[in-house]
Amino acid sequence: MTRREFEKHILETYGIEPDFPWQDKSNAVFRHPLGKKWFALVMDIPKSRLGEKDESVVDVVNLKCPPSLVSSFCQDNGIYHAYHMNKANWISVVLADADEDEIKTLTDISFNLTIKKLAKNKIENENKGTL
Repeated sequence: MTRREFEKHILETYGIEPDFPWQDKSNAVFRHPLGKKWFALVMDIPKSRLGEKDESVVDVVNLKCPPSLVSSFCQDNGIYHAYHMNKANWISVVLADADEDEIKTLTDISFNLTIKKLAKNKIENENKGTL
């Protein structure tokens, strides 16, 4: 999957455009419309930052993952412990190396995990107002 294909998938599936919070426009964040919580971070990085000996620059997406499944997913082609994020809760996926269907499934998981957190926070905040 290319970066453009990934961005198109996000737009078609969730209706969300990339956000560019840094000057470097090669790094994009995909956020939930409400709460602005990230569910995907796309970057171009040297593959060596993922523990490989290869210095070529690749497009990577960081996705939230249940901690109990991180190590299991990291056995699959193109999936690594997260670069630049909490390795217990996030994975890095090399878009060109991983299976396209697996990327879509992992994106759904990340989207749903982060929206659950938003819903939980909203309920907790509403309950604070009633106490």
